[in-house]
Amino acid sequence: MVSSDSPKRQLFREFAALARGLGHEHRLELLEHLGQGEWPVEVLAERTGLSFANASQHLQHLRRHRLVSARRSGKQVLYRLAEGPVVEAIAALRSLAEHNVAEVQAVIASYFGRLDSMEPISADELVARLRDETVTLLDVRPADEYSAGHLPGAINVELPALEGQLAELPRDREIIAYCRGPYCVLSYQAVHKLRSRGLSVRRLAVGLPEWRAAGLPVEV
Repeated sequence: MVSSDSPKRQLFREFAALARGLGHEHRLELLEHLGQGEWPVEVLAERTGLSFANASQHLQHLRRHRLVSARRSGKQVLYRLAEGPVVEAIAALRSLAEHNVAEVQAVIASYFGRLDSMEPISADELVARLRDETVTLLDVRPADEYSAGHLPGAINVELPALEGQLAELPRDREIIAYCRGPYCVLSYQAVHKLRSRGLSVRRLAVGLPEWRAAGLPVEV
């Protein structure tokens, strides 16, 4: 009989505790934002629509589970992703849900699929096309996230300003739009809007965190 205190059981106990650290939709959303760079609690609360107290509580929970780290700068506490494969862990969770959870599949089909049903471009394909200079990269995240780090050569046009910038976008090459992650609504809405205006545009299958985690170059 295997003892309840066996090394294997101890490991599984710690694995389960870490999974519980990820087990809230607000924490996963906060991690997506922290994948863009280092941010104070105030910014994270505003971007996620949480109160300062609620955002702070979830961030402290993530810190206890060593999923984020923090440092003090003056009166502010700045958070960032912890070292290690945090982005990859979230990607694995997302992949499992896409494959096994009917409710996830329904949301993807009814909302995201309606905005963009085309196959997105993979990171590997984009690397090759950037080398050949056959695409224009469009970053539709807020300007401060773009400044914190972006894909090489990407231009930044925030979604609310996109309508006024249509004349500036090239029509002789394909536009590749990207955002915070695979289900960042901003990139889906940008693709839908640009395609309706007759531009050739596709969505990048990943966001900045996954791109960076793959060891691909990022400009600051």
